[in-house]
Amino acid sequence: MSAPRYERFRSLRASFGVTHTDEGTWICPSQEAYETGVQHYDADEYLQAVARLEESLSEALSALEECRGLCEGPRDDEDEEEEMQPGLYEAIAAHYIQVLKCRQQCVLEIATKPGRISATEDFIPSHLDLLQFAYSQVGNQTLAAECAASYLLFYPTDEPMLEKMKQYRTELGGDAAVTARQSIQHYVQRSLMEKKLIYYAVEHLGETFHDPDLWTPDELIPENLREKHRENQEKQKQETLDVEEREKRGALPFEGIAVTMDSQQMNGTQRVVFDRVLTESECKDLLRLTKAAGEAGDGYRARRSPHTPHERFEGLTVLKAVQLAQNGDVEWRDAKLLLQASEKSRRIIESYFTPGKKLHFSFTHLVCRRAVDGKQEGRMDLSHPVHADNCLLDPEGQECWKEPPAYVYRDYSGILYLNDDFQGGGLFFTEMDTVTVTAEVRPKCGRLVAFSSGKENPHGVWAVRRGRRCAIALWYTHSPEHAEQERVKADELMEQRAMEQDQPDGDKHQGTDGSSRSSSEPRAPSRAAKPADQRQKPGLDRKQQPKVLRARDEF
Repeated sequence: MSAPRYERFRSLRASFGVTHTDEGTWICPSQEAYETGVQHYDADEYLQAVARLEESLSEALSALEECRGLCEGPRDDEDEEEEMQPGLYEAIAAHYIQVLKCRQQCVLEIATKPGRISATEDFIPSHLDLLQFAYSQVGNQTLAAECAASYLLFYPTDEPMLEKMKQYRTELGGDAAVTARQSIQHYVQRSLMEKKLIYYAVEHLGETFHDPDLWTPDELIPENLREKHRENQEKQKQETLDVEEREKRGALPFEGIAVTMDSQQMNGTQRVVFDRVLTESECKDLLRLTKAAGEAGDGYRARRSPHTPHERFEGLTVLKAVQLAQNGDVEWRDAKLLLQASEKSRRIIESYFTPGKKLHFSFTHLVCRRAVDGKQEGRMDLSHPVHADNCLLDPEGQECWKEPPAYVYRDYSGILYLNDDFQGGGLFFTEMDTVTVTAEVRPKCGRLVAFSSGKENPHGVWAVRRGRRCAIALWYTHSPEHAEQERVKADELMEQRAMEQDQPDGDKHQGTDGSSRSSSEPRAPSRAAKPADQRQKPGLDRKQQPKVLRARDEF
């Protein structure tokens, strides 16, 4: 057994008070066979996939037996004996329950590959699911049916697999006997028996238990413990998502930027907060640009907020900023800084969430929300109601409909804050019910909050009750066809400006006031790029029709 994997299992056994093991006997299964099998499966190389997946499954079941053997032995609970001094029967029961719990956790140990802290979800059932399809593709319907029947021992009501079983029975003939593998039958029956004993101890003896399996049937769990079990399952799924998120992160492209909060600290998935993205002086320069937004920007309804009558709304797009610079209404360097700050944010978010896969700007908006004096007393609304950025949120149905008029092509969102000298205006995330707050982010200069744009991240903005809150709102897409056209035009104007600045002084472009404005802008980088190919897995069609919901305003 490799040293890191043995250390993890020794910690596992120690958590259950087990000390006796033959340290040289337990050998964890190689994850190489499983990963190689999945790679062959994804490449449609089903013969190779079958061989490696069968090898991995055999190793996993063998390692489970060795792991379970390590759970035997005396308990190291001297401290507990001093405090409780249980009687003989109590001691025997307590020891036996600890052994059973240790055995149950073995499936997590064999499903955790070196370097990871979370196990592969549904490790044993996933082998059978992959194998049944791979066998069917190579024409071995007998073994495909056997694997399907074995999988149904874990999930007996799984409709797609039940349909597969009907298909296999038809192909094999009605008289063909289809049974699950004996090894899987033994594994499931034994596991269910142990779970039943453990849950009895939890209900009647005050024990605790974190069930490692997602397939445990609800009827096995005492009714008063089922809600807790579901919460533990959701937590386990979330931990798996967090690990996958951390594993695919890339290195940040700029020095000095700090990750202040990640998904785990924000009680969600695909969420992060960066600090020190901008300096104080850069925030001040961009705030100077926001004054132009108040005077000549693109606010709604005479610059009243589209979401609340208690706030004024001022917005400026990147193209509008560059056009104002052309007219001499703002400094070129301030308009350039808006482009640079948003591009810096894009690169940070891309490297963190989707390294190697291009993110394109979908929309960029310099936005300020100002509290209207005299209209804050008794205020009960939000600065921006809870919503998701690429689907229509339906709290009652606990669904988010990814269809127009929602901006369904948006993949990631970001907010780069410029100031904190106001009251209220914090960002918050909620559950799908739009009521249960899961995380809050307080704005400050240079802070960038980023998150995926889907239903996993409903969010809103608390009311701005005093002062003026300014930020750059950012949306990104993997689809080049939905790239922000205003930004392309703004980049072209910046390139034209740079070329003019490179000309002799006599040919320098004159501003509208007749003066020559200096600038040292380099040529803006081209945003044209093709996204990497992405393999898509088929999903089930949604049959339920959505309610008629009103699309959220763009900003």
